[in-house]
Amino acid sequence: MAPGLALDAEESRLNYAAHIRYWRRNLKTFLPHQFTGNDCNRMTLAAFIISALDILGDLKAALSDGEREGYIDWVYRCQLPEGGFRPAPATDLGAVRSRENQIWDPAHLAGTFFALLILINLGDDLERVKRREALQWLTKLQRPDGGFGETLGEADRVEGGNDSRFGFMAAGVRWMLRGNLEGPVDGVPDMDVDALVRCIQAAETYDGGLSEAPYHEAHAGFASCAISALHLVDRLPTSTPDGRVRGLNNLPLTLRWLASRQTLTLDEEDAADTYEDETDSSATCHDSHSFMKLRDYPTTRGKLSFIDQPLVHAELKWVGMNGRENKIGDTCYAYWVCTPLKLLGHLDIVDSKPIRRWLLDRTQHLVGGFGKLPGDHPDPQHSFLGLMVLSMFGEAGLQSVDTALCITERAKQHLESLPWRRKLLAMD
Repeated sequence: MAPGLALDAEESRLNYAAHIRYWRRNLKTFLPHQFTGNDCNRMTLAAFIISALDILGDLKAALSDGEREGYIDWVYRCQLPEGGFRPAPATDLGAVRSRENQIWDPAHLAGTFFALLILINLGDDLERVKRREALQWLTKLQRPDGGFGETLGEADRVEGGNDSRFGFMAAGVRWMLRGNLEGPVDGVPDMDVDALVRCIQAAETYDGGLSEAPYHEAHAGFASCAISALHLVDRLPTSTPDGRVRGLNNLPLTLRWLASRQTLTLDEEDAADTYEDETDSSATCHDSHSFMKLRDYPTTRGKLSFIDQPLVHAELKWVGMNGRENKIGDTCYAYWVCTPLKLLGHLDIVDSKPIRRWLLDRTQHLVGGFGKLPGDHPDPQHSFLGLMVLSMFGEAGLQSVDTALCITERAKQHLESLPWRRKLLAMD
């Protein structure tokens, strides 16, 4: 369990019971109708729900043995003969599936990544996972530039996006199924790890961030996925060169860019006309007004932050996190920024207390969960990532987490204890 933060009587608090009720509703009942359009992402939503309950320490109590086995069987029904998992049952062609029509029911990288996370969280031994087939399929998803797509189309053409999200999930699937072994394993080829690292290097930006693709704007989500991928393939920068290709050309600059994602622009009220000659919005607010020059141009919330507080940024009451320059604070970016800082060993360069207060005071919802922005209804993605951040900060009552894999340390230890994996990695 994560070590608890020392709280005083007036400190913000996690509404633990409300969060359990929120996640149990998501597990046991239909999601709101607004999620109908996300049916193709059902595996992802299921992973958020299962992992969140595990972080809260409620997963075992929330599930009967029969329900647990039922969920495990549901995941395996989404596994495909050629390896990998579909992202939802919606494309299952059943008995009429054939070599000719299987491109309409393909394995999907995100579906496979989250399917494995669910199985691990539920204590499955992964013996039914087609590991060889999945790893062979995974190598086919890698593009010539080292990046990964989402799925295979006709004639094994790589389809889908080509940013660090997919490199991260590919690295995650590889780590879960074969650890950090490089080169062929049991006759199955490895992905080209050096090419993946070079693809990440190519997306590094002039200011230290990482972007979707070369010459694009730095973005915290892509930076987090890229750095998590480097962690999972053991290619983060080291102080002693070892001859291996490693990512991040300028670590101090990357740390500076990540730390600069802190902002006092927290909601629409803060998107005020701070210069009296322009109007900022949640899409185009100017952090330089509210953070870099706070004492000259304070926002409303910025002023409130200073009430009864010393005039130093480290002791502000609320500090949000954004994903890019000139953007408003957003719950999920607390995760996308703090995760790479933690993996790089420098989470201490941001002050967790005002970030924690922002999450608990501003985006924590009365019914449980977290909204994207203050006043927003909770949703599974932001609610899950909010819990991940609080666990990183050592919130009392939450289980410790592995920030790269998005599961608890308990679940990770279960994976590492599996006999087939220990044998593969020569751990016994």
